Amino acid sequence: MKKNKSTRIIGQNVILVPYKEKHVTRYHEWMKSPELQYLTASEPLTLAEEYEMQKDWLLDEKKCTFIILDKSIFESTGDEIAAMIGDTNLFFNDMECKYTAEAEIMIAEKEYRHKRRGWEAILLMLRYGIDVLNVKRYRVKIMIVNEKSINMFRKLNFHEVERSEIFQEITMENNINQEWKDWLYLETMNSVMDECYNIK
Repeated sequence: MKKNKSTRIIGQNVILVPYKEKHVTRYHEWMKSPELQYLTASEPLTLAEEYEMQKDWLLDEKKCTFIILDKSIFESTGDEIAAMIGDTNLFFNDMECKYTAEAEIMIAEKEYRHKRRGWEAILLMLRYGIDVLNVKRYRVKIMIVNEKSINMFRKLNFHEVERSEIFQEITMENNINQEWKDWLYLETMNSVMDECYNIK
């Protein structure tokens, strides 16, 4: 999505940056993992296909993606590639409502799981969707075996609306209300959005 190509979101422990060509090789290495392919319902791609996918995501106005950096690593090294730990995405595929976005979060680096990096990153992404992309309702699709993600989204006020035994996934939704927005803004009040990131 061109909308976020120059946007960086700085949180307490993570930084969200747009998915650039320089990130592709590390991302490709992540997606060789059968575990991540299964949990994200993704097909393995060649490196060339991954570069094409990155370009597609940049141009497609229905797809918004950020790479998640560990803030402490980035601040100590200045190296985005070394600081990469995952990604978070929004998809606008609902033909009935342009204000509905499907959200995704992936912490690819195992040593950064269970350290609330994914929690913080998805909060920042959900707020970005509301503030910048005018999202009114969020949806997630999660593999039934992924109990940690299911529980995380329950804590985010998502409720199950559908369960598919064929695809082994559940669909959860959050119809955004003012009370939840107030809570989200309080949780992310110390974040900073830089809209001049990497502009040449």
